[in-house]
Amino acid sequence: MEHLFNVALLGLVSGILGTGLGGIAAFFIKSVSNRTLSFILEFSAGLMMSVVCFELVPEAIRFGSIETAFSGIFLGVAAILFFENCLQKRLLPAKKGRRNSDLIQTGILTAVGIALHNLPEGFAVGSGFKASLSLGLTITMVIIIHDIPEGIAIAVPLKAGGISNLQAFAFTVLSGLPMGLGALAGAFLGGISPRLISLCLGFAAGAMLYIICGELIPQSKRTYSGRLSSLGNVIGIICGIIVAVYN
Repeated sequence: MEHLFNVALLGLVSGILGTGLGGIAAFFIKSVSNRTLSFILEFSAGLMMSVVCFELVPEAIRFGSIETAFSGIFLGVAAILFFENCLQKRLLPAKKGRRNSDLIQTGILTAVGIALHNLPEGFAVGSGFKASLSLGLTITMVIIIHDIPEGIAIAVPLKAGGISNLQAFAFTVLSGLPMGLGALAGAFLGGISPRLISLCLGFAAGAMLYIICGELIPQSKRTYSGRLSSLGNVIGIICGIIVAVYN
């Protein structure tokens, strides 16, 4: 029970820390250049891709089998698709209003979407710690880095729409809370059997893969289409490989 509490607490802290660091941007800047934001998004995408390919999937296969690992991956992708579908149907605006209210709405919707994405990311933290301490720490570090640009993406439009610094920061912190719940679920389910650890790790890998390919990279290309963003992806992958090799 103490182990579950510690993992859940670490997941909660990492979620709040990552998005919170990005949210601090609301205190200092009104906007982030498209080139910079695109680079950060693709760097985190490359870093996450390395962790998925060189850490999560091999560990999932080691604890179970290829079939179990890939079943988890497909379930993880399906879960994110379901969350996205719910978000688009229920939360996207029906019509546009004034610029300020549009910016505030964009920031709030971004916060809700990121909160939904943080749940399976927390699951990755919890199941990672259940597999090994080093894997759990690696995933936690990568997700903190990944959450920083997400915090920026929440805070900047809210601030530009007239929301106070403190309120914008609060929204970024709140979006990180589901990480704790996800980490608790991942650690609890992973403790039942090695095969379930395999399924949980696969689930986390699938969820992260879709976030990378369906969210981070497309958003980066929409933000800025130059070579710098692709370079960020390459650097992120190289850094992820270094972490995996020397972990």
